[in-house]
This record gives sequence, structure tokens and C-alpha cells, in this order.
Amino acid sequence: MSARIRAGRRRHRNRRRFLVALGVVIAAFFLLRPSATHTSIPRLFYRSKAPSVAELARIDIENAAAISPLRGRIVAIAESQVGYRTDPSTYCNRFSAYWISGTSNCANDNLNEEWCADFAAWVWQKAGANVIYQYINGDLNSSSASFYEWGASRGSWHGVGSGYIPKPGDVAVYGLDTATLVEAHVAMVISYAPGRRGPDAINGDGDRTGFSVVEIGNDGYRADVGSKIDTTLSGYVSPS
Repeated sequence: MSARIRAGRRRHRNRRRFLVALGVVIAAFFLLRPSATHTSIPRLFYRSKAPSVAELARIDIENAAAISPLRGRIVAIAESQVGYRTDPSTYCNRFSAYWISGTSNCANDNLNEEWCADFAAWVWQKAGANVIYQYINGDLNSSSASFYEWGASRGSWHGVGSGYIPKPGDVAVYGLDTATLVEAHVAMVISYAPGRRGPDAINGDGDRTGFSVVEIGNDGYRADVGSKIDTTLSGYVSPS
């Protein structure tokens, strides 16, 4: 066999090996890269190592801001409060004190009342949402049901089963009884994965990880609180 033929065969083998390697690289890229669903829903399974809490918070904020600057600010402010807790045996808290709502029997400037709604209203207001806090039907106040009334009066209430897909910055409403205008709890939505029963949400006055804390609850189909009443997810209210 001539040297020219041998050289031609070597070039052919090398070209074939290069094409095979290129195909492997391209296939790996499309199999391993995050899909659009993964980048928009941060708390699903990742192929790489699990992201840190700080990384998840950053992704939550970026995804919310991509929808609107207001929603990005809402999620950022809610995330910044995770870990806050009241005294071990009271509901004395700074969010109710901000609204001057509650009982003044605390050992400091805080006020004492169950505060999931006060927390959610505080986050919205600090982020620049339209918030009027007063004890008039249709405005926000310490009653969890005020979020339903607020949303219903403004056309931003979305009941479970309506087909609405919750967005970061919405407030999730739990255990709503429209006849008596009673709710069990509200929480701030930070992300949602289609197909799940509930959102990932930040709860003010939650009690899954301790007494009366700001904490993250995942797949929140039921309220992140201990209660004898119904705590099933009822719907969502959107900010404006």
C-alpha cells in the first residue's frame, strides 16, 4: 500500500473520530443544559449539585424581576426576612408594630397579634405596591381575609381551579370561607412549578420550623401553620 493511500485513510479515520466526538459534545450540551422550565422554576431538580439557599434566593429574585420590577422587589424583600422570629411564647412582632396594629403588652416597641397578614402587607408596601392598610372592607389589615376582600374588589383574586398560574409576588390564601370572611393564613409566593399542588412561599408567622417565624415552605398546598381549621390553598391575590 502506498504512503499516499495510507495517509488518506488516516485522514478519513481522524475526520470520523472528530465528527463522533463533536456529536457527543452536542448531545451532552442539550441533555445537560437547564431548560427554560428549569431557569424559570428554581426549586425543581437540578442536574448539577444542589444550589445553596443564597443561590436559590438569587434565582427567585431574578425570575420575579423578569416578570416585573415590582414582583422582583417583593420577592427580594420577603427573602430578606427569612429567619425572623418572635419571642418563644408571644406574637410580639415588628410587622404589626409597623402598622400600629395589635396589643401593646410586649417588653419592647413591638405589638402583639398573629401577623401573617401584617407581614404580607408590609412586604407589598415596602416593595412599592398599592397598599391601603385600614379596617375597612376592601382594604388590607391584620385579618388574613382582608387579602381576599382586597383582591375581589380590584379584580385580582384568582381562586383555585380558575386556571390561573401563580406568579412570584402574589399572596397565597389558605382556608378561605367566603360566607364568614375567615381565612387560616396567607403567604408570599416566590416560585411555582406547573403540576404541583401549591407554590413555594415565604410565610410570616409560620410554625413549621419553630414558633412564629418567617420561613420558606415548598409545594404549599396547605398553610404552613398548625391549625384545627381547614388550611387548604384557596387561591391567590396579585399586587398592583
